[in-house]
Amino acid sequence: MIKLDYKTQIIIHIALAIAVYFFEPLSKVYFLLILILSLYNIFNASPKKRYLYVLISCAYVVGSEVFLRMTGGNFVYEASKYFIIIFLLIGIFTGDGLNKKSYIYVLYLLVLIPGIIVASTTLDYETNVRKAVAFNLSGPVCLGVTALYCYKRHIKIKDLQTVLLAIILPMISTTVYLFLYNPSIKDVLSGTQSNFQASGGFGPNQVATVLGLGVFLLAGRLFLQSKVMLLKIVNVFILALMTYRAIITFSRGGVLVAIITIIAFIVMFYFKSSTLTKSRILYTGLIFGMGILFTWYISSLNTNGLIDKRYSNQDALGRDKIDVSTGRGALFANELNEFFENPFLGVGVGKLKELRFEKEGVKAASHNEMSRIVGEHGLFGVIAFSILLLAPLFLRFRNRNNIYFYSFYLFWFLTINHSSMRIAAPAFIYGLCLLHVNYEKPPLHRKQAIKQR
Repeated sequence: MIKLDYKTQIIIHIALAIAVYFFEPLSKVYFLLILILSLYNIFNASPKKRYLYVLISCAYVVGSEVFLRMTGGNFVYEASKYFIIIFLLIGIFTGDGLNKKSYIYVLYLLVLIPGIIVASTTLDYETNVRKAVAFNLSGPVCLGVTALYCYKRHIKIKDLQTVLLAIILPMISTTVYLFLYNPSIKDVLSGTQSNFQASGGFGPNQVATVLGLGVFLLAGRLFLQSKVMLLKIVNVFILALMTYRAIITFSRGGVLVAIITIIAFIVMFYFKSSTLTKSRILYTGLIFGMGILFTWYISSLNTNGLIDKRYSNQDALGRDKIDVSTGRGALFANELNEFFENPFLGVGVGKLKELRFEKEGVKAASHNEMSRIVGEHGLFGVIAFSILLLAPLFLRFRNRNNIYFYSFYLFWFLTINHSSMRIAAPAFIYGLCLLHVNYEKPPLHRKQAIKQR
């Protein structure tokens, strides 16, 4: 297990993006390397440390998922979610097991089964039931297994930060690749709608979501770990580049979620800090705020003011749009309506998409996991979502150690309400909010305790 310093890791991931851009088949090699090195690290770790390498491996998969998708690296579209499930199961069966109280998430996984049975009878004849179920349940199952593994699992704050860094690094590759793919947003401007060319030719919603997550995690790193000015400058620079690429996708969800999670983190950190640390937070916050404002100014300048209109819910001519949700509200209402018509068992996994096509002639996937799960699973979906919504909050009442808790929880909840579970990020981040974070006591306190004896 080779350990590299922060600067070296950044350089490697910049080089990776450049190499893949000029020779895209390397993306598939990268995919295989992630799998091989992850399994090697997990199996070669000591039993006591295996949990950490399991989480690092899963985190790295989360960070690299969209990069692999946009560069054609995935051999299977949902491979990232499958990798995470496999790594976690290895950790469960070869590590130190699970917390006894985590079995509330076993119940969550079990109540998803009736929806599969219903789907086998309701899906159209030409539909491949196995593929439809796998596609629609890979995210919820990934979340359930992650929650099982993370529930009340103890982790040191420095180890948690290592896990979060594993998410950030491949996102640096994503950011560099986007600059290479589309150096100038002015060349591909076509209005205020989501821009695929500015998103590496891939889905703007997914790109903005992962970059927004990266921005939040870098902000956390800036406040918690950037003790010297050079490190602050490096992190602010990377954060600004990532923020810029997230903004110019013209997909608002991921950017707005990043803003909310960063605010939640800063508030939590501020009120838990000493007077001296609070002054440092304000100083760092000033640097951070100036970086963000400058990034927005550059984004507005390079998009000829169109990004300002996008966030004001206007079209390119400055006219207000009627639907601020860009059709998501109608999808949400339709899915809830299916629940009211089929309240007990729902319409079956994957059936909502078929019903929408039958009624409207549009094959639109759900953007909202909450309405999708109750529409497809009925009462069992209500139970499943209630577990997801309430279990972390009850855990928080008993243990307030995880400084990232509200940010992680909000990222999961807000992301599934604008992007469903198309990517693994909300599932894995949800699991991280269930961790029991341990903070090392300052050495001075330990010395004083020895003297008092």
